[in-house]
Amino acid sequence: MRRSALLLAAGLAIASGAAADPAKPAKPAKAAARRSINDKGTMRQCSDRGGKTSCRRVAVFQGHNAAQSTLRTDPLDRPSGEVWLRAENLGEEFQGNIYKPDGSFDDAALAKLDDLWRDTRSGDVRAVRAELYEHLSRICDRFAGQRVDLVSGFRFHERDSSRHYHASAMDIRIKDISIRELYDFAQTLDVGVANEGALGIGIYPNSQFIHVDFRAPGEPSYRWTDWSGHDGRKKSPGRTQPARKPVS
Repeated sequence: MRRSALLLAAGLAIASGAAADPAKPAKPAKAAARRSINDKGTMRQCSDRGGKTSCRRVAVFQGHNAAQSTLRTDPLDRPSGEVWLRAENLGEEFQGNIYKPDGSFDDAALAKLDDLWRDTRSGDVRAVRAELYEHLSRICDRFAGQRVDLVSGFRFHERDSSRHYHASAMDIRIKDISIRELYDFAQTLDVGVANEGALGIGIYPNSQFIHVDFRAPGEPSYRWTDWSGHDGRKKSPGRTQPARKPVS
Protein backbone atom coordinates (compact mmCIF):
# COMPACT_ATOMS: atom_id res chain seq x y z
CA MET A 1 0.00 0.00 0.00
CA ARG A 2 2.75 2.40 1.01
CA ARG A 3 4.73 1.53 -2.16
CA SER A 4 1.67 2.29 -4.31
CA ALA A 5 1.19 5.63 -2.55
CA LEU A 6 4.83 6.60 -3.15
CA LEU A 7 4.62 5.68 -6.82
CA LEU A 8 1.44 7.75 -7.20
CA ALA A 9 3.07 10.76 -5.50
CA ALA A 10 6.13 10.49 -7.74
CA GLY A 11 3.93 10.35 -10.83
CA LEU A 12 2.06 13.49 -9.79
CA ALA A 13 5.33 15.32 -9.13
CA ILE A 14 6.66 14.42 -12.59
CA ALA A 15 3.42 15.55 -14.24
CA SER A 16 3.51 18.83 -12.31
CA GLY A 17 7.10 19.47 -13.35
CA ALA A 18 6.29 18.80 -16.99
CA ALA A 19 3.42 21.31 -16.89
CA ALA A 20 5.74 23.99 -15.52
CA ASP A 21 8.60 23.16 -17.90
CA PRO A 22 9.72 26.49 -19.41
CA ALA A 23 11.13 24.65 -22.40
CA LYS A 24 7.58 24.02 -23.55
CA PRO A 25 5.99 27.45 -24.20
CA ALA A 26 2.31 27.86 -23.56
CA LYS A 27 0.05 27.82 -26.59
CA PRO A 28 -0.56 31.43 -27.58
CA ALA A 29 -4.07 32.78 -27.20
CA LYS A 30 -5.97 33.28 -30.43
CA ALA A 31 -5.69 36.91 -31.50
CA ALA A 32 -8.96 38.78 -31.72
CA ALA A 33 -9.87 39.83 -35.23
CA ARG A 34 -9.57 43.58 -35.78
CA ARG A 35 -12.45 45.35 -37.46
CA SER A 36 -11.99 48.31 -39.73
CA ILE A 37 -13.71 51.54 -38.68
CA ASN A 38 -15.63 51.20 -41.95
CA ASP A 39 -16.80 47.67 -41.17
CA LYS A 40 -20.53 48.19 -40.61
CA GLY A 41 -21.53 44.57 -41.07
CA THR A 42 -23.95 43.27 -43.67
CA MET A 43 -27.55 43.86 -44.62
CA ARG A 44 -30.24 41.99 -46.52
CA GLN A 45 -30.80 43.41 -49.99
CA CYS A 46 -33.66 42.25 -52.21
CA SER A 47 -34.53 42.89 -55.85
CA ASP A 48 -37.35 41.88 -58.19
CA ARG A 49 -36.45 40.18 -61.45
CA GLY A 50 -38.99 38.63 -63.77
CA GLY A 51 -41.66 38.69 -61.09
CA LYS A 52 -39.43 36.89 -58.62
CA THR A 53 -37.85 38.42 -55.54
CA SER A 54 -34.27 37.42 -54.80
CA CYS A 55 -32.40 38.44 -51.68
CA ARG A 56 -28.76 38.37 -50.64
CA ARG A 57 -26.55 39.76 -47.92
CA VAL A 58 -24.22 42.60 -48.90
CA ALA A 59 -21.72 44.73 -47.00
CA VAL A 60 -23.26 47.94 -45.66
CA PHE A 61 -20.04 49.77 -46.60
CA GLN A 62 -18.34 48.97 -49.91
CA GLY A 63 -15.28 51.04 -50.82
CA HIS A 64 -12.26 50.96 -53.12
CA ASN A 65 -9.48 53.15 -54.50
CA ALA A 66 -10.53 54.86 -57.72
CA ALA A 67 -8.95 53.38 -60.84
CA GLN A 68 -6.45 55.69 -62.51
CA SER A 69 -8.35 55.36 -65.78
CA THR A 70 -11.44 56.94 -64.19
CA LEU A 71 -9.67 60.12 -63.06
CA ARG A 72 -9.73 63.41 -64.91
CA THR A 73 -6.70 63.96 -67.17
CA ASP A 74 -7.24 67.57 -68.29
CA PRO A 75 -7.06 70.57 -65.92
CA LEU A 76 -10.22 71.78 -64.25
CA ASP A 77 -11.79 74.97 -65.56
CA ARG A 78 -12.09 77.82 -63.11
CA PRO A 79 -15.68 77.94 -61.82
CA SER A 80 -17.87 81.02 -62.02
CA GLY A 81 -17.64 81.33 -58.24
CA GLU A 82 -21.42 81.44 -57.90
CA VAL A 83 -22.81 79.40 -54.99
CA TRP A 84 -26.37 78.85 -53.84
CA LEU A 85 -26.37 76.74 -50.70
CA ARG A 86 -28.79 75.98 -47.90
CA ALA A 87 -27.73 74.29 -44.65
CA GLU A 88 -30.56 71.85 -43.94
CA ASN A 89 -29.98 71.53 -40.19
CA LEU A 90 -29.76 75.29 -39.72
CA GLY A 91 -32.41 76.53 -42.12
CA GLU A 92 -29.95 79.17 -43.36
CA GLU A 93 -28.66 79.81 -46.86
CA PHE A 94 -26.05 81.71 -48.84
CA GLN A 95 -26.30 82.97 -52.39
CA GLY A 96 -23.34 84.85 -53.79
CA ASN A 97 -19.87 84.62 -55.29
CA ILE A 98 -16.73 83.30 -53.61
CA TYR A 99 -14.49 85.55 -55.76
CA LYS A 100 -13.86 89.27 -55.76
CA PRO A 101 -14.00 91.14 -59.10
CA ASP A 102 -10.19 90.83 -59.34
CA GLY A 103 -10.45 87.01 -59.17
CA SER A 104 -9.10 86.57 -55.64
CA PHE A 105 -11.12 84.85 -52.93
CA ASP A 106 -13.69 87.00 -51.17
CA ASP A 107 -12.93 86.35 -47.49
CA ALA A 108 -16.27 87.78 -46.38
CA ALA A 109 -18.14 85.33 -48.62
CA LEU A 110 -15.97 82.42 -47.45
CA ALA A 111 -16.64 83.37 -43.82
CA LYS A 112 -20.40 83.26 -44.45
CA LEU A 113 -20.06 79.81 -45.98
CA ASP A 114 -17.85 78.68 -43.07
CA ASP A 115 -20.69 79.70 -40.77
CA LEU A 116 -23.15 77.51 -42.69
CA TRP A 117 -20.60 74.68 -42.41
CA ARG A 118 -20.50 75.00 -38.60
CA ASP A 119 -20.97 72.06 -36.26
CA THR A 120 -24.67 71.85 -35.46
CA ARG A 121 -24.03 70.42 -31.98
CA SER A 122 -21.39 72.77 -30.60
CA GLY A 123 -21.76 75.76 -32.92
CA ASP A 124 -18.00 75.66 -33.60
CA VAL A 125 -16.88 77.21 -36.89
CA ARG A 126 -13.75 76.24 -38.83
CA ALA A 127 -12.19 77.53 -42.04
CA VAL A 128 -13.22 75.16 -44.81
CA ARG A 129 -10.76 74.49 -47.63
CA ALA A 130 -11.37 77.09 -50.32
CA GLU A 131 -10.82 74.41 -52.99
CA LEU A 132 -13.89 72.60 -51.68
CA TYR A 133 -15.93 75.76 -52.21
CA GLU A 134 -14.60 75.92 -55.77
CA HIS A 135 -15.87 72.37 -56.35
CA LEU A 136 -19.18 73.43 -54.83
CA SER A 137 -19.30 76.30 -57.34
CA ARG A 138 -18.59 73.87 -60.20
CA ILE A 139 -21.53 71.78 -59.02
CA CYS A 140 -23.70 74.91 -58.91
CA ASP A 141 -22.53 75.79 -62.44
CA ARG A 142 -23.41 72.31 -63.70
CA PHE A 143 -26.87 72.38 -62.12
CA ALA A 144 -27.50 76.08 -62.73
CA GLY A 145 -30.51 77.56 -60.99
CA GLN A 146 -30.70 74.65 -58.53
CA ARG A 147 -29.98 75.17 -54.84
CA VAL A 148 -27.52 72.75 -53.23
CA ASP A 149 -28.61 71.46 -49.82
CA LEU A 150 -25.85 70.86 -47.28
CA VAL A 151 -26.65 67.81 -45.16
CA SER A 152 -23.45 67.95 -43.11
CA GLY A 153 -20.29 70.06 -43.11
CA PHE A 154 -17.82 70.48 -40.25
CA ARG A 155 -18.31 67.99 -37.41
CA PHE A 156 -16.39 68.89 -34.25
CA HIS A 157 -17.31 65.61 -32.52
CA GLU A 158 -16.27 63.41 -35.45
CA ARG A 159 -13.26 61.07 -35.25
CA ASP A 160 -10.02 62.79 -36.27
CA SER A 161 -9.62 60.54 -39.33
CA SER A 162 -12.80 62.02 -40.80
CA ARG A 163 -12.59 64.80 -43.38
CA HIS A 164 -15.65 66.34 -41.73
CA TYR A 165 -13.51 66.79 -38.60
CA HIS A 166 -10.87 68.61 -40.66
CA ALA A 167 -13.44 70.85 -42.39
CA SER A 168 -12.61 69.48 -45.83
CA ALA A 169 -15.81 67.55 -46.60
CA MET A 170 -19.43 68.08 -47.53
CA ASP A 171 -22.52 65.89 -47.67
CA ILE A 172 -24.89 67.37 -50.24
CA ARG A 173 -27.98 66.79 -52.37
CA ILE A 174 -30.05 68.76 -54.86
CA LYS A 175 -33.82 68.61 -55.02
CA ASP A 176 -35.13 66.81 -58.12
CA ILE A 177 -31.60 65.70 -59.10
CA SER A 178 -30.82 62.02 -58.56
CA ILE A 179 -27.90 61.31 -56.26
CA ARG A 180 -26.49 59.03 -58.97
CA GLU A 181 -26.33 61.95 -61.42
CA LEU A 182 -24.77 64.15 -58.75
CA TYR A 183 -22.29 61.41 -57.82
CA ASP A 184 -21.30 60.84 -61.46
CA PHE A 185 -20.65 64.54 -62.00
CA ALA A 186 -18.60 64.83 -58.80
CA GLN A 187 -16.31 62.09 -60.11
CA THR A 188 -15.44 64.26 -63.14
CA LEU A 189 -13.84 66.78 -60.74
CA ASP A 190 -11.22 64.34 -59.42
CA VAL A 191 -7.76 65.03 -60.88
CA GLY A 192 -6.03 62.51 -58.61
CA VAL A 193 -3.21 62.50 -56.07
CA ALA A 194 -0.52 63.28 -58.67
CA ASN A 195 -2.10 66.69 -59.19
CA GLU A 196 -2.73 67.23 -55.46
CA GLY A 197 -6.46 67.06 -55.97
CA ALA A 198 -7.49 63.54 -54.95
CA LEU A 199 -11.10 63.33 -53.81
CA GLY A 200 -13.10 60.94 -51.68
CA ILE A 201 -16.58 60.56 -53.14
CA GLY A 202 -19.28 58.44 -51.55
CA ILE A 203 -22.92 57.76 -52.32
CA TYR A 204 -25.55 57.08 -49.63
CA PRO A 205 -28.61 55.53 -51.32
CA ASN A 206 -30.72 55.23 -48.15
CA SER A 207 -29.94 58.69 -46.80
CA GLN A 208 -30.08 60.20 -50.31
CA PHE A 209 -26.94 62.33 -50.42
CA ILE A 210 -23.38 62.21 -51.71
CA HIS A 211 -20.16 62.95 -49.85
CA VAL A 212 -17.24 64.87 -51.39
CA ASP A 213 -13.94 65.51 -49.61
CA PHE A 214 -10.28 66.32 -50.18
CA ARG A 215 -7.99 63.40 -49.37
CA ALA A 216 -4.98 63.92 -47.11
CA PRO A 217 -1.70 64.63 -49.00
CA GLY A 218 -0.41 61.46 -50.64
CA GLU A 219 -3.68 59.54 -50.27
CA PRO A 220 -5.30 58.15 -53.43
CA SER A 221 -8.76 58.95 -54.70
CA TYR A 222 -11.42 56.81 -53.07
CA ARG A 223 -14.99 55.77 -53.87
CA TRP A 224 -17.63 54.08 -51.75
CA THR A 225 -21.27 53.19 -51.32
CA ASP A 226 -22.71 53.32 -47.81
CA TRP A 227 -26.18 51.90 -47.24
CA SER A 228 -26.36 53.28 -43.71
CA GLY A 229 -26.87 56.83 -42.46
CA HIS A 230 -25.11 58.88 -39.78
CA ASP A 231 -25.02 56.86 -36.57
CA GLY A 232 -24.97 59.83 -34.21
CA ARG A 233 -22.29 58.35 -31.95
CA LYS A 234 -20.17 60.80 -29.97
CA LYS A 235 -16.61 61.26 -31.19
CA SER A 236 -13.53 62.58 -29.43
CA PRO A 237 -13.25 66.38 -29.77
CA GLY A 238 -10.28 68.19 -31.23
CA ARG A 239 -9.19 71.38 -32.98
CA THR A 240 -8.46 72.31 -36.57
CA GLN A 241 -7.72 75.63 -38.29
CA PRO A 242 -9.40 78.65 -36.64
CA ALA A 243 -12.36 80.24 -38.38
CA ARG A 244 -11.90 83.07 -40.85
CA LYS A 245 -12.86 86.55 -39.75
CA PRO A 246 -15.14 88.46 -42.12
CA VAL A 247 -13.58 91.58 -43.61
CA SER A 248 -15.39 94.72 -44.68
